[in-house]
Amino acid sequence: MGNSDRIARFWHLAEDGRVQCDLCPRGCALNDGQRAFCFVREARDGELHLTTYGRSTGFCLDPIEKKPLNHFYPGSSVLSFGTPGCNLGCKFCQNWTSSKSRRVESMSAEATPEAIAQAAVRAGSRSVAFTYNDPVIWAEYAIDTAKACHDLGVKAVAVTAGYLTKQARAEFFEHMDAANVDLKALDEDFYWHLSSAHLAPVLETLEYLVQETNVWLELTNLVIPGHNDSHDQIARLVDWVAKHLGPAVPLHFSAFHPDFKMTDVTHTPAQTLLRARDQALAAGLRYVYTGNVHDAKSQSTYCHSCGALLIERDWYELGRYTVDAGACRACGCPVGGHFDDEAGSWGSRRAPLKI
Repeated sequence: MGNSDRIARFWHLAEDGRVQCDLCPRGCALNDGQRAFCFVREARDGELHLTTYGRSTGFCLDPIEKKPLNHFYPGSSVLSFGTPGCNLGCKFCQNWTSSKSRRVESMSAEATPEAIAQAAVRAGSRSVAFTYNDPVIWAEYAIDTAKACHDLGVKAVAVTAGYLTKQARAEFFEHMDAANVDLKALDEDFYWHLSSAHLAPVLETLEYLVQETNVWLELTNLVIPGHNDSHDQIARLVDWVAKHLGPAVPLHFSAFHPDFKMTDVTHTPAQTLLRARDQALAAGLRYVYTGNVHDAKSQSTYCHSCGALLIERDWYELGRYTVDAGACRACGCPVGGHFDDEAGSWGSRRAPLKI
């Protein structure tokens, strides 16, 4: 067994002798030598193996706002990394060169959980993000890295589609401090036809995070012209968020760019994102942002009580910052999230890192 291979968690041996993965709702049942849909979990000698433990497609220091997380130590840097593979089949994948990669060995760098945590400390990063592809499929590596980070006072962030089982959900998020979950649409047909997945497990994950954990949660909705951008689609999504998650969960509407198997779809117009933001604010959500477009007004944070500008953002550069002890300086109203009394100064830098 190589350094990049570990016996996985979240599986059982089925009555027919196949290895049954219990990590995500796909429930892949594998004969010996078969790999799961995600490609990184493989049945071998009656056991399930994670084949990418300790391997990454690369490490980079990013602004935390790029995850996107606007309410989790704004202005700080985050050490970001991912691996090959994914357990969704999104035709519109914006990171498909890594998430759909089958070249596990040739495109991967090695690093232990302890080495990653130590690198974050050296770099002055407040957190480490499991991102680029979905960390759910390499949960064992992510959990071990989160534990190593916590030992050194570094936070752990998961950027995920939230597509995992009840069994795996509790153990995975037990070790996360913050998460950005991609809520693609409030539409089962969208999930099935465009992502080869189902909506219900994602909604269950979101409700679990809000109701049963202390994980700081933000949402991203990639707005795709002609597929999930209608007034009705947005209304259903924001109404569900307001009713089931509450008004304090930040929501990011992000612009789509043509990629992977949907190169025939146009870029998302900025006006579509602004209309979606207006709908979300009208539904009672307090913190609504646009992403992948340049609009400082809709990317800044405002007090939901008095309307004061709390955090001024121009792309990933922060300007005015008036959050004191987690509250609005002007009126004292608490602001949802985790904040320092001064904004971080990482800015928009993106710095590749070797570990």
